[in-house]
Amino acid sequence: MKEYLTSTHFLDFSHPKMDDFSKTIDTSLPQKELAIALYYLVRDSFLYDPYHLDLRYVGLRASSVLLKKRAWCVEKSTLLAALARKFNIPSRLGYAVVSNHIGVEKLVTYLGREEIVFHGFTELFIEEKWVKCTPAFDRRICAISKVEPLEWDGINDSLFQQYDAGRKFMEYLHFYGTFNDVPIELMNSEMKKYYPHLFENVYSSKEFSFSHL
Repeated sequence: MKEYLTSTHFLDFSHPKMDDFSKTIDTSLPQKELAIALYYLVRDSFLYDPYHLDLRYVGLRASSVLLKKRAWCVEKSTLLAALARKFNIPSRLGYAVVSNHIGVEKLVTYLGREEIVFHGFTELFIEEKWVKCTPAFDRRICAISKVEPLEWDGINDSLFQQYDAGRKFMEYLHFYGTFNDVPIELMNSEMKKYYPHLFENVYSSKEFSFSHL
């Protein structure tokens, strides 16, 4: 488990800002309850925002997320993985290609297709097994989108529900697997394959921005 507890360039849990961010967490909690507390802290501390994507080494660091009020799924899952390691909970990162069927009309216009590439989630090793959790959609964005927030009990996998209130919501099309650190080269290459225009043009407006290697 050593590789899943190690500080890395991206999972930089020793950064001083990590202490300040997690100061409200009761560190005396049992491992499962501690993991759950970290999940909700990350999920609801940032407004979910997929319109400002930074795929550079500095942009994908967990400590960089703490400088923001908004974050997308990859940033939130990275931050959760880093915090888990900080409190001696093994963590790894998972990524998928998904199709989101609710409230993505604006995002699709920027991406040029319906597939959302490298949707991020976190896996934590709790009570002798790996458990998936997805801290992407905070309570505020769920209220706006009129979907139920994704809860997590620390026991069962918590991925986006396929249906919400009878509507088709999230469809997983492909899983890339799990990684002990952010696979930045693969992330850039896959996004370039799906969204070549994002790498050929400059996007830096208040409405949408995209930075890459």
